[in-house]
Formats: sequence, structure tokens, C-alpha cells
Amino acid sequence: MGCLLGVLALLTPRFVLFILFVFTNYLSRAFDSWFWPTIGFFFLPTTTFAYAVAQNEFNGFQGIGLVVLLVGFAIDVGLLGGGARGRRRRLAD
Repeated sequence: MGCLLGVLALLTPRFVLFILFVFTNYLSRAFDSWFWPTIGFFFLPTTTFAYAVAQNEFNGFQGIGLVVLLVGFAIDVGLLGGGARGRRRRLAD
């Protein structure tokens, strides 16, 4: 069950980014080119989505827009850190 939750946590932001890219212009309004959303899709998908929300809904990084971006980054780092912690625990056993 834990593996399923982990897989869903990793796939959900990428799925949302893909749907936004295909069916809306939400990402193109936030980013000037296709390069940064593509890199974000593979490495920091929640941060990429949070950046798009901050740009489109909160007019950039004043106040709540910055908080949204930092929360997205914390989620991405937490997902990566949780995987590293589990890997160390398995190697120690």
C-alpha cells in the first residue's frame, strides 16, 4: 500500500502538468518557452505547477504567490528526501 501511495504522489503532479499543457494555455501564460516546463516536468513537477499558479493567479511572487512556490518546492524536496531515507534504511538492514 505504501508503494502505491508513493507512485501516486510522484505521478499526480506530472499528470496535472500534462493535462494543463494539452488542454489549456495555463503553462504558456506562466512560462515564456517550452523549455522550463519540460525540465520541470521531469525534475520538480510540483514546483513547476506552483510557479504557474503563482504567475497566473497571484500575479507573481508577492505575498501568497511566494508561499505557494515555496510549498511546491518543499513537497518536491520532501518526496525526493523520503525516497533517499527509505533507500538508506533498506541498505542498513
